Amino acid sequence: MKQIQIINGPNLNLLGVREPEIYGTQTFEDYFLELKKEFPDYSIHYYQSNHEGDLIDILHKVGFSYDGIVLNAGAYTHYSYALADAIKAIKTPVIEVHISDIYAREGFRATSVTGVNCIKIISGKGLSGYKEAIEELIQK
Repeated sequence: MKQIQIINGPNLNLLGVREPEIYGTQTFEDYFLELKKEFPDYSIHYYQSNHEGDLIDILHKVGFSYDGIVLNAGAYTHYSYALADAIKAIKTPVIEVHISDIYAREGFRATSVTGVNCIKIISGKGLSGYKEAIEELIQK
């Protein structure tokens, strides 16, 4: 059974209440249950942390044994060279996902230092971007 790890970074624990006009009103935990039902033949795991080192640790933990990683690093996307290096160091393919369109927001958000080491960036498709990323990873 293919294993897919979803990793969400800072402030994504507030989905459903944080800026609903940008991020919607659904919690990620509720959406994650939908994803698990959508992909019953795959082992999908979820991890969220507001701490950069924790995100690096989970990348290292699953990055040599899982079949794919879906990463939304939140604001770390734009400046965390440590996360970028962790992605580069592992063997598991990573797809970067952003709920909002990072290219249509504030200028600093248009730069993804982490995305350089990912196989793809999905931006601006809402929560459905996670589903798209999983579909791509299971086809690999």
